[in-house]
Amino acid sequence: MNQTIATLLAEIIHPETGQNIIESEIVESIAAEGNNIEVSLLFHKARDPFALKIKGRIEALLREHYPTHTITVTIREAERRRNEQQAKIDEMKANSTTRNIGRVIAIASGKGGVGKSTITSNLAVALQNEGYRVGILDADVYGPSQAKMFGVEDYLPEARRVDGMDYIIPADAGGIKLISIAMFYRPTDALLWRGTFANSALRQLIHQTEWGELDFLLIDLPPGTGDIHLSIINELKIDGAIIVSTPQQVALADVVRGVEMFRHPNIAIDVLGIIENMAWFTPAELPTSRYYIFGRGGAARYAAETGVDLLGEVPIVQSIMEGGDSGLPATKSDSSVEQIYRQIAQRIVEKCGQ
Repeated sequence: MNQTIATLLAEIIHPETGQNIIESEIVESIAAEGNNIEVSLLFHKARDPFALKIKGRIEALLREHYPTHTITVTIREAERRRNEQQAKIDEMKANSTTRNIGRVIAIASGKGGVGKSTITSNLAVALQNEGYRVGILDADVYGPSQAKMFGVEDYLPEARRVDGMDYIIPADAGGIKLISIAMFYRPTDALLWRGTFANSALRQLIHQTEWGELDFLLIDLPPGTGDIHLSIINELKIDGAIIVSTPQQVALADVVRGVEMFRHPNIAIDVLGIIENMAWFTPAELPTSRYYIFGRGGAARYAAETGVDLLGEVPIVQSIMEGGDSGLPATKSDSSVEQIYRQIAQRIVEKCGQ
């Protein structure tokens, strides 16, 4: 019966190719059992404009010849497309430019507004000052700021094609290799991205940026815990995570969720420690005074209670704010800030076993 059905279906011609759907192998399978006939179609072209028309003709033809049978015709174009996309992803990963990166460090925060990106930029400079080769992936797709913090927001990445693969040339931010999604759209554009599109863009930035040989790649993650975090964790072997917080109780409550995400058995990424940002304020005219505007020692207490290291405390310093706005991280221009971040960088290096 299958052969009889195949002969019938050979009468149907694809309007574009001029071939019948049997010889062009659009009919993937025919299954006839009892009063049921199932035909599976696999179109070679994504979103074939004639797919539904051909499906309708098959159904009409089979009902004409087998009026008492149940006819089921399915189109597997979507599955084929998924398989093709997965093949491209596998090829991308097989040729990933991350293979020459020593340590990948994720920098996260439980909530926005705690200075995670500022910490990332200054920590990158501190590691560079220690003699390490450093790169930054700005993975905060909804609020990227690293390009501005390093004064390269006008940089337009070029691509180099090698063996059929396109590789993205990152910005050189004073010797730090930097790539950000902000480099691919206008500052006035609103990023209304669905998760799948954002994940696809980040996958390309991870695997197709010409990182070269790096000792450290810092990933500036979006605040909170969500789909982007899980996607990056699946794409990269992350050697450790750093959580940024302020002393406020509301910020520390979110730190707990961030730490537990990385500690989850299905993720199991080592939490290197917590950095408490905006720990206190010291006016220039009162250099020995400290004003604990957002509370005192909250991150230190949490670290002690949970066995997570406190990597350092960063005070509120005007030069840090000015550096972020001017495109010159304060670690490059303020020796007191550089000393704070250098000590944090040294602790991270020790914990990574570099």
